[in-house]
Amino acid sequence: MKFSLNKWIADNNIDEVEGIVSDMAGIARGKFVPANKFRHEGMRLPESVFIQCVTGEYVEKPVIPPTDPDMDLRPDLNTIRIVPWATDPTASVILDCFYFDGSPVKISPRYVLRRVLDLYKKKGWRPIVAPEVEFYLVKPNLDPDYPLEPPVGRSGRQETVRQAFSIDAINEFEPYFEDIYNFCEVQKIEIDTLIHEGGAGQVEINFVHGDPLDLADQVFLFKRTVRETAFRHNMYATFMAKPMAKEPGSALHLHQSVIDIESGRNIFSDEKEQPTDLFFSFIGGLQKYIPESILLLAPYVNSYRRFARYLSAPINVQWGFENRTVGFRVPRSDSEARRVENRVPGADVNPYIAIATSLACGYIGMLEGLSPSDAVDTSAYDMEHAMPRDLFSALDRLKDCKEIQEILGEKFIEVFCTVKEQEHETFFQVISAWEREFLLLNV
Repeated sequence: MKFSLNKWIADNNIDEVEGIVSDMAGIARGKFVPANKFRHEGMRLPESVFIQCVTGEYVEKPVIPPTDPDMDLRPDLNTIRIVPWATDPTASVILDCFYFDGSPVKISPRYVLRRVLDLYKKKGWRPIVAPEVEFYLVKPNLDPDYPLEPPVGRSGRQETVRQAFSIDAINEFEPYFEDIYNFCEVQKIEIDTLIHEGGAGQVEINFVHGDPLDLADQVFLFKRTVRETAFRHNMYATFMAKPMAKEPGSALHLHQSVIDIESGRNIFSDEKEQPTDLFFSFIGGLQKYIPESILLLAPYVNSYRRFARYLSAPINVQWGFENRTVGFRVPRSDSEARRVENRVPGADVNPYIAIATSLACGYIGMLEGLSPSDAVDTSAYDMEHAMPRDLFSALDRLKDCKEIQEILGEKFIEVFCTVKEQEHETFFQVISAWEREFLLLNV
């Protein structure tokens, strides 16, 4: 049955609609409009939403027309949902961005993911992904000069030691997680497993596997939901890649497989249930091109603090079976579920960009018939670093990688890099506590 927007709005007594677009940082930009207006009129936003930095500044380099034209925003009705925490009946819908001649806005992160999925479709392939998102719960922090602290749970005490996989540590915040699951159910966000991770106050929530665009939408909305729910429980939730010194960073792990559209079979397994050449080439593509595109998976200065030896984040692009120390892990599974887990992206990524980048690297590997290195069956933490260690190096690598630019779009890469350069300039103006502590009286 064809979806009727008018009927859905009437059945749910919707008063207003949030029309939202993901910017480069994954922040929801958009408008609130009355439901009646939404049904009968289009929505517009300036293209400059994609050149707004996480700091709120706009890039100074002219990478879009100087007139800052409006975009024609078209709702993807597959994404319309009720906003469960709104005071009045409210819906949200994700918008796709077009110019008024009907052509897509190619610097939109959601379009970039669509672009990669279209390449797979032309080969007769359909990727499947399953994200795992980590984040920290922390006490409200009103002064950014002070370090973050774990929140106080039902016991009245903070976590002071790591509580990996602890059920009781999760139960300290049971009312919070009940609200998370309830809010996600209303929004049709298909979350699955809840785990206490290694850091104090660190949590991981896993998603049910499925279509990459749908999962990117869900992670985009999930991050909003987690933060909003935390406010209601007098906490903050942060997806910073490295929010606390000496604690593990937070990741967005991506499990990936590819289905042959015609047969429905996983192309990573052959008829004898053995791994295929395409499986190994996908890994080879990740190994070759993730270091070149790391800026898209580690987009902030803080992101590179996560890649610390022995703190649950990869430091190189090794791969292995059932090995959590490598960048690309192959979990134990049957042949139909054979997949590769990309452990490189931080939780601070834009999910559209991260999923597009990871799938693009694997796609190029399959096209080029790349072979991976030998699988590692020891600790990859004892091996050399093999990725850029800072944002400047990552910028240079991405600008020089023509293969990634061709897949994701040269204009998108230009705009993304320009935004990152502007953010880094703003960061560089800040004098850190480390500098004051060690340089003030010693140099």
